[in-house]
Amino acid sequence: MDRYIGLDAHKQTCLLAVLDAKGKRVGAPRVVETNGEALVAAVQSIPGRRHLCLEEGTHSAWLHELLGPQVDEIVVTVPEKRRRGSKSDAADAEALAEALRVGAVRTRVFKAPPQFAALRDAVRGYGTAVRDVTRTKNRLRSLFRARGVPVGPEVYGPERMALAAQLPPSSRRLAEVWGAQLDALAQVRGTAEAWLEEEAKRHAIIGRLATVPGLGPIRSAQIVAITVTPHRFRTRRQFWSYSGLAIVTRSSAEWQQLDGRPVRVREPQTRGLNRNRHPLLKAVFKGAAKTIINQLPEHPLHQAYQRLVTSGTKDTLARLTLARKVASITLALWKRDERYDPAHHAGRQSG
Repeated sequence: MDRYIGLDAHKQTCLLAVLDAKGKRVGAPRVVETNGEALVAAVQSIPGRRHLCLEEGTHSAWLHELLGPQVDEIVVTVPEKRRRGSKSDAADAEALAEALRVGAVRTRVFKAPPQFAALRDAVRGYGTAVRDVTRTKNRLRSLFRARGVPVGPEVYGPERMALAAQLPPSSRRLAEVWGAQLDALAQVRGTAEAWLEEEAKRHAIIGRLATVPGLGPIRSAQIVAITVTPHRFRTRRQFWSYSGLAIVTRSSAEWQQLDGRPVRVREPQTRGLNRNRHPLLKAVFKGAAKTIINQLPEHPLHQAYQRLVTSGTKDTLARLTLARKVASITLALWKRDERYDPAHHAGRQSG
């Protein structure tokens, strides 16, 4: 006896709709407080094999961890927008249950197991700290530039007090406030980085991936925290797509009938890189490619990049190719649980 449960979660209440294997409603939709014990009790009260579907959102990770052990199947999805008809919590929950019942769930969101929770939180904390420091630096620098005061990297350190003397009194006070904010955030970033490095040591694969050129411990930790397992991706092209490194093409009316046979008269047009990607993972591999270009001139990957540029390939496309090579090597090493060896992987660097 299978039961398909749709869960529509909100801040204070959740609504559960239950369907049987034939799509018939099993009782009226139930409103349950957004409380762990109440939700577990409500799900356990449903007899039979339980299949649960809920939307991706603020509570989805917590609900997946909480209710996963209570059901036979749990799916987190990004549902398509309803363009017609009435909208209600009950309708949304029932639509989720029906989609799971008939196999119409198109987008399934991967949820990491609990053992990666600390690493993922550390990556999130480090990323937030880095963004806050960068924004404050830009804000402080723009204050001086707006008053025609030329500044360099010294504006981020104690020397900015001497530079602030060239500002009007009100702007000088603002520079002091933002300078104090930058000093505090710099300490927070150091703490977040130390926490991330501590968590990274708990996962041996991070140390092995850190041997890939351009990655290092921080970027490797970010890759592991986001991806969790390489076996989510059967091929490197799937990994490229997830990382935002896949090329999107568009085409229409490609074929015509000439002399009684189909002939291709129009090639697909390139439309850039895919947008449905993980932005941090894209930044990691693009940053790794930039590191190889700027800091590893003798490395075989850098030499492959130079050969592309010399042969007439645009610099942007050559950098994309290099980023895809780094992603491919990372995925292969991760699946084989190996360290990077330039000689061993030379044959795979053709990308």
